[in-house]
Amino acid sequence: MRQQGTTATQLANDICCTRPHVHKFFRKDNINIALLRRISDALKHDFFHDLSEEYNDKV
Repeated sequence: MRQQGTTATQLANDICCTRPHVHKFFRKDNINIALLRRISDALKHDFFHDLSEEYNDKV
């Protein structure tokens, strides 16, 4: 979000939730896959690829 200059309010609007919910996502240790997909689409970034790369680096 910071790299793109996207605010929590903008992301909340893009994924159909509220700004406080966006801030809750950042404090959690895990995230629902469907939500991660919506965030990936909204930010036009493949977080699944990032996770796959991280996993493969550990294996």
